[in-house]
Amino acid sequence: MADLPIIKKLEAEVEALDREFRITLPRLIREAAAQGDLSDNAEYRSAKQRQEFVNARITQLKQRLSGLAMINLASIPKDRAGFGSRVTLEDADTGEEKVFRLVLPEEVDAPLGLISAGSPVGQAIVGKQENDEVVIRTPSVTRTYLVVKLRTIHDPDE
Repeated sequence: MADLPIIKKLEAEVEALDREFRITLPRLIREAAAQGDLSDNAEYRSAKQRQEFVNARITQLKQRLSGLAMINLASIPKDRAGFGSRVTLEDADTGEEKVFRLVLPEEVDAPLGLISAGSPVGQAIVGKQENDEVVIRTPSVTRTYLVVKLRTIHDPDE
């Protein structure tokens, strides 16, 4: 399994939700049911709805973790932008530099430069090498950049 920080985060969420599903929610449901008529019991309905949500979220997270386990870091290129790469782009018009990191969808934070490969910027960057031209098209503007620095997931941290 790929050793990615997001995996630990998702596993921790599964663990917390599992504890809520197995311990907290059954207790709340029992306490609400003890109050009597279930047809007019808002606490009971709320706890049951939460139980359904938590169960669905656990299933979703386990499926995502299963998919992440299939990531083969060895198959990610060592010389081109791909998952985990940190890419420094220089605007061809202004000379301004921007740094982006290609991350999983769960980690996206555009203001911090964390983008997914499926985003317009990510799509333009994937597969590029240093000194390659990158054309980024968004609905409002098309900009041209030069890849001035590339650090792949395989490169040691600076």
